[in-house]
Amino acid sequence: MIRSFFSRLIANKKGSFTPNERSQTAIENLKLPPDNSRERARSLVLGLQDEICSGLEQLDSSGKFIEESWDRPEGGGGRSRVMKEGKIFEQAGVNFSEVHGEELPPSILNQRPEAKGHPWFATGTSMVLHPRNPYLPTVHLNYRYFEAGPVWWFGGGADLTPYYPYLEDARHFHRIHKQACDSISPDFHKVFKPWCDEYFYLKHRQESRGVGGIFYDYQDGSGLLYKGQNSKGKAAMSAAELGERPKTWEELFNLAQACGNAFLPAYKPIIEKRKDYNYGEKEREFQLYRRGRYVEFNLVWDRGTIFGLQTNGRTESILMSLPPLARWEYGYVAEKGSREALLTELFTTSQDWLNDQELEARCEPYQAID
Repeated sequence: MIRSFFSRLIANKKGSFTPNERSQTAIENLKLPPDNSRERARSLVLGLQDEICSGLEQLDSSGKFIEESWDRPEGGGGRSRVMKEGKIFEQAGVNFSEVHGEELPPSILNQRPEAKGHPWFATGTSMVLHPRNPYLPTVHLNYRYFEAGPVWWFGGGADLTPYYPYLEDARHFHRIHKQACDSISPDFHKVFKPWCDEYFYLKHRQESRGVGGIFYDYQDGSGLLYKGQNSKGKAAMSAAELGERPKTWEELFNLAQACGNAFLPAYKPIIEKRKDYNYGEKEREFQLYRRGRYVEFNLVWDRGTIFGLQTNGRTESILMSLPPLARWEYGYVAEKGSREALLTELFTTSQDWLNDQELEARCEPYQAID
């Protein structure tokens, strides 16, 4: 888990400040977190791991999570939970980590010099679920918190990757997460939805990993909501239109809590609706082919995975997100007019799932609305 915090820190935009200017400006604008911030953040993500694992075991009805705890010699540790060969989930992993140290690496302090001299702390939970039935979507979740003296932020999100998609499933997943964001502030979803589309994008394929969800990072309450890489993208433009939107530590904590608690209501009804759908070898082969895209994103573009592998992180936890089976086929092209073509033409491109009524006309010929 710590590889995600460090990698996203290092990959953050430098902005227009020199280190000294950045430090002075940041110190003037930063508000210290509550005295019990670390305990509350740890309790939140640890509770999410417990709640989600319990809900998934009930949903699967057969599979059980096997837990493996680990220690980090430099400080902290975590627990990895994996379900293999369940009735519904071919493989599901849900991680928790809490790590800390006395001094951040120079590569990070060059970006955030105001953190120098402060003990640092990072905690989070992350998960990836790979169902066996091709009509059930893969799903990813991650919520995390980082703190070093006056420097702190929240990050996280959840996204859905279907193989044989239904419009109402995509709408339901987005609707529940929008409601969670809106329960704290109507500002959040306007930025976090397009930010998710932007992040989970396979540039070498020019396609989205799935139908998206929400994604945010570096939320320290200081002003602009977007702190990503694409200054000309939709997320950046939405944030610019909103202007400065300062948030408190409590608001951002409540955001992580609301979005984390929204996961099971967003995902469980989809599984319950589709889990008994019949499928054959054709559907299974296409699912494995599309899982290959998931592998490509995680190994080629995901900053956390890359950083973890390059810095001798815990390999089993880093690669827990990969499916147990996947395949690649040279030059594959979906048959025109097929359900497979619908996925590649519509459900791997950014869409306004909640408001674009034309999507129904595109899905109806494939019986892919509900």
